Amino acid sequence: MMLSRPALRHIHSDYSLSLDVGLLAREARMGIPTFHAHFKAVTGTSPIQYVKSVRLHQARLLMIRDNLTAAAAALRVGYESPSQFNREFRRTFGRSPAREAREMKTAFALLPAVKLESISSTH
Repeated sequence: MMLSRPALRHIHSDYSLSLDVGLLAREARMGIPTFHAHFKAVTGTSPIQYVKSVRLHQARLLMIRDNLTAAAAALRVGYESPSQFNREFRRTFGRSPAREAREMKTAFALLPAVKLESISSTH
């Protein structure tokens, strides 16, 4: 039996909320131990670790794309503790959130956002 798409969809749409593994298991029509086993077989990790990874990657995007601070991004993706977020971010990406955002912006040559009102039309 394969892991149900609704369970993964639930994680990706509600990653900032508290994870309820029992609800995910019910959505997949499995008991909790079976769900854990199938989830790990499909994703290579536990549901909790998977959600953590999704949150960290989403926070990284928010810092790069929306220029959020690490603390603001952490809160937005569901972390209650900025220090816990910083530890897990560094463990995952190998550098601090601020340094990662700065280096990613440089690597992708992302310029600051320009307000459309400030662009004058020649027509």
